[in-house]
Amino acid sequence: MDWWQALLLGIVQGLTEFLPVSSSGHLMIARELFGVEAEGFLDFTVMVHFATVLSTIVVFRKPILALLKDLFRFKLNDGTDYIFKLCLSMIPVAVVGFFFKDEVEALFGEGLRTVAVCLLVTAVLLAFSDFFGGKLPVRGNYRNGISWWQALLVGVGQACAVAPGLSRSGTTIATGLLSGVKREGMAQFSFLMVLVPIIGEQMLDLLKGFSAGAPAGGVGAAALICGFVAAFLSGLFACSAMVALVKRSRLWWFSLYCTIVAVLIFALA
Repeated sequence: MDWWQALLLGIVQGLTEFLPVSSSGHLMIARELFGVEAEGFLDFTVMVHFATVLSTIVVFRKPILALLKDLFRFKLNDGTDYIFKLCLSMIPVAVVGFFFKDEVEALFGEGLRTVAVCLLVTAVLLAFSDFFGGKLPVRGNYRNGISWWQALLVGVGQACAVAPGLSRSGTTIATGLLSGVKREGMAQFSFLMVLVPIIGEQMLDLLKGFSAGAPAGGVGAAALICGFVAAFLSGLFACSAMVALVKRSRLWWFSLYCTIVAVLIFALA
């Protein structure tokens, strides 16, 4: 992998991790377009995913610090309630990741047509959440703006997003909005709930590679650094922009984009 390929792939990862258009699907598309070899690509994906995790922490550093302070008071308060709901939302994807990851990968595969189908599903979810989010009758004024059942439902949405091309952020935000979570708090909850699963997913991939005797190397240090920096900086922009976009209800643009990309894949792949 050349440094310029790593730079472009890092930008793709940073933008699409937070924008509701599927980072995994776009990495697969970009990899095919740039002719990047498979050797060492796992190390690269782990690096750029950690970069986007870091950008999330930077953007939400104040809320994260406030939550940690509340947690270490060792009593039930708004912070601990929020943390427990985040933990609840992680359970479905943890179950899928630990017990069904191989089955899911075998079911969907890594073909571009699969990505196209999942992009269309993402488009439908985004369109529905934009037009119907906040309009469906949902009872209750919940602590931190989200109930336990809504947190679990959003977690189920995240578990479904393991399919390549099905956007993690798009699915969780759309599920939350359709279940009645207010726009003001949905983006933050969506981005914070994926931090631990992303780290866990990448660690599982690394362990799987080591156990399978995957060859080391393939991507030089310069390419890894370029990819990391590009993913981090573009992730900072995309994360901040997405928070504003969710509040202003402009997700249908991304629905249109996903549809166009899916159609192009069907036409050209």
